[in-house]
Amino acid sequence: MLPATLPAQQPSVTITAHPENARAISPWVYGVNFYQALTAPPRNLTLNRQGGNRWTAYNWENNASNAGSDYGPYSSDSYLGGGEVPGEAVRSLIAGDRTRGNASLITLQLQGYVSADKSGNVNVSDPNHLANRFKPVVFRKGSPFTGTPSPTDNAVYMDEFLWALRAQFAADIYADPTTPTFVNFDNEPELWPSTHLEVQGSTPIDPTVYNQRTIALAKALKDVAPAVKVFGPAHYGFNGIVNWQNAAGFTSSYWFTDKYLQELQAASTTEGRRLLDAYDFHWYSEATGGGTRVTSLTGTSLTAAQVQAIVQSPRSLWDRTYSETSWVSSYLGGPIYLLDRLQTKINAGYPGTGISISEYGNGGDNHVAGTIAQADNLGIFGVLGVTAATYWPLSSAPFPLAAFKLFRDYDGALSVFGDTAIPTVSSDASKVAAYVSRDTARAGRVVIVALNRSTSAQDVAITGFAAAGRLRVFRLSGTLTTPALVSNTTGNGLASAIVNLPALSASTLELTQETYADWAAANFTVAEQGNVAISGPAADPDHTGTSNQLRYAFVLPARGAVGPPASTGTVTSGGQTYATIRFNRTAFSTDQHYVVEGTSDLSGTWATISTIAPGL
Repeated sequence: MLPATLPAQQPSVTITAHPENARAISPWVYGVNFYQALTAPPRNLTLNRQGGNRWTAYNWENNASNAGSDYGPYSSDSYLGGGEVPGEAVRSLIAGDRTRGNASLITLQLQGYVSADKSGNVNVSDPNHLANRFKPVVFRKGSPFTGTPSPTDNAVYMDEFLWALRAQFAADIYADPTTPTFVNFDNEPELWPSTHLEVQGSTPIDPTVYNQRTIALAKALKDVAPAVKVFGPAHYGFNGIVNWQNAAGFTSSYWFTDKYLQELQAASTTEGRRLLDAYDFHWYSEATGGGTRVTSLTGTSLTAAQVQAIVQSPRSLWDRTYSETSWVSSYLGGPIYLLDRLQTKINAGYPGTGISISEYGNGGDNHVAGTIAQADNLGIFGVLGVTAATYWPLSSAPFPLAAFKLFRDYDGALSVFGDTAIPTVSSDASKVAAYVSRDTARAGRVVIVALNRSTSAQDVAITGFAAAGRLRVFRLSGTLTTPALVSNTTGNGLASAIVNLPALSASTLELTQETYADWAAANFTVAEQGNVAISGPAADPDHTGTSNQLRYAFVLPARGAVGPPASTGTVTSGGQTYATIRFNRTAFSTDQHYVVEGTSDLSGTWATISTIAPGL
């Protein structure tokens, strides 16, 4: 294996970690849209969103939906599946998510009308098309719920929908701490006049009316499921965030965000309970490279300017020193640092509200630039405390999807990034970023994702904390979409070494120390771990005369015949010949001491010469 680190030398970039500012990483930032439909999806992701234009006019009673302007035009059909079983198109998706072990983010209908049938294209010129082809949405039923709603009444009830989904599962899916189901309030409402002319018509929904509907729906749902977490308003992009797609009454300092948060907080105060749990938006980067928006840069061959536009674009989420080339940056007069701006507004308007990014993308679908950008997104989501995030691949996107593996399955054995983020500062963020994590479940384990955005190799010093132990390095570069193991060594970790990062690469560095219990868990089955006669320190399950403790301490194979753990020899120094004993020791254990004893007369009187403590 090639070494991952070099002897101490002058670094080209220094990463300074700040453990004093550590914060928990939300488990829900490693998400995608339509997980179940992806070809060869990355394993072990944590959140699956069912969103997009199709869900705005979804009728849970018969599983009919309308494509809006995406297809048809305005086709009402059975595209989402589920047959005629009420809610089945959603229930089956939640069940699949729970089987995979990920949470769900489903869409609840807020616009006001849903498809009544699956009879194909809707003629929006017909003045009676709403009455003939759609049913009105009612947030609160006000009478007993049923899992088999009437097909002949003229209403589709949202609180009943939430209740009916819950009734299909043994556990409360909204309160489940491991695989919860979250609720997204519709999809890209500012664009309804263009994407859903069939139900919205050509007049945009008034922002005040929209907020009132949000409050009414949230109250109805939280009456049915008090634990449900509500995400909204699922903005389509920056213009929706700022002024609700050019609606009156907003300025560069007073955004729709401010109005939304203030009105939701006021309603929550009146209610005595939180009505909004996460402020949700979509972020398809508007940055351009060579005059082309990065989200359109999806090919295998890109210019240097296009690559840099992609790999730098995530910096617009946080970096107050970085100005991308885009109309958004021009509007703001410089750096965007969107997440910081939104957090400031949340702190002022509705403290405690999370941030959700339920669709996003930075291009580079078939180029390592996309891998680097996506890894950068995942890292910054953890550092800045984002509540949830679900990537939307605009096309086949093997390279951005590969970036998830750096955090959720870098070794092919489902090893993951830590659950606690340690913020870092790069001496040159245009070249290198590094995301550092610790693991609350395993002391001494540090996982780092390091990104080289530049076109030349970088020698990187990571300072501010000490970490030592077994170092494994996995890397994505070139055309790789599965991380390659490039180093597996023991040594002084990162305390006195420099990491070499090849040009345009993304690497996961895992530093681990272990206890005897960790060793036993890695080498014995669950049943064997429960039997001290097999897995205990004093046990010798293969009857070789070598206990498990000795195997662990002297880095011997866990099972089977082994040779003596030590070898003898001599060494000559200063004209004198001395006897020697050589042995291997586990350099990355946290619970193993080695005591060297000596005697001058071989009579049984031994004295301690040296004690080697845990560590290197």
